Parts: sequence; C-alpha cells; structure tokens
Amino acid sequence: MEKILISACLVGDKTRYDGKHNLNPSISQLLEKYELVPFCPEVEGGLPTPRNPSEIKGDKVIMDNGHDVTDNFKEGAIKALMLCQFLKIKIAVLKERSPSCGTHQVHDGSFKNKLIEGMGITAKLLKENNIDVYSEDEIDKLL
Repeated sequence: MEKILISACLVGDKTRYDGKHNLNPSISQLLEKYELVPFCPEVEGGLPTPRNPSEIKGDKVIMDNGHDVTDNFKEGAIKALMLCQFLKIKIAVLKERSPSCGTHQVHDGSFKNKLIEGMGITAKLLKENNIDVYSEDEIDKLL
C-alpha cells in the first residue's frame, strides 16, 4: 500500500498551535487506499503545543509575540523531507493556510486573518523535492 505523509492535525492529533486538531472526515476514505504517516513539522521542529500562532512575514516565520521561529519551521520541514525520502513517500496531504503546511494559501504576516497566495515552509520544501503536495480540500483527487 502506498504511503502518504499527512498533517498530524488532520488525523485528529492535537498539534495545532491552540492545542486542538483539524480532524478531516475524508481521512477514512484515504485509509482505504493509502497508509497514512502523520507528521507535524512544527512539533517536530521543536515547538510546544499549545504555542503562540505564527505567520510568514517575508522570509521569516514570526509568532504573534514577535518571537522568530524560522529555524523551528525549517527544521520541521527538513525532518518531513527526510521522512518522505526514507519511506519513499511521493504524496503529502497538508493543512491549508498553515505557515508550515499551507499548499495554496497562507496568512499574510499581519495576524489580521488575511490570506494570501503562497506555500508554507514544509509544503514548499516537499514540492521542491518532487513530492506531490495536496491540501485537505483536495483529498478527492487522491481517491
């Protein structure tokens, strides 16, 4: 069975910045066809749960309190890529709008809930390394 890297919050893990999850009801359909490998780049990059919200601002990732967490996000992205390479994963389903996992949109860095076109740190690194990246809104494309 082919493996898919999936944002841990989408399978119900409480890894969001606020300590909650984003359980997606379509996950059960994915499980019929794929082996899911849950992963949270922010947690694996060393950030706690819960944590202050973060947004991409320029080439940095900044928490709403001004703390620069770029290195944590980069470390998590590298670990996600290494896991994909080790397990020969070619597909990732990631949480849209996340500064790590956003595939089409991310917040604009103003902490005013404004979205812009763009990719999160992990999504971008995976895509640059020939891993097909989908948002949770695109799960139907994999079924």
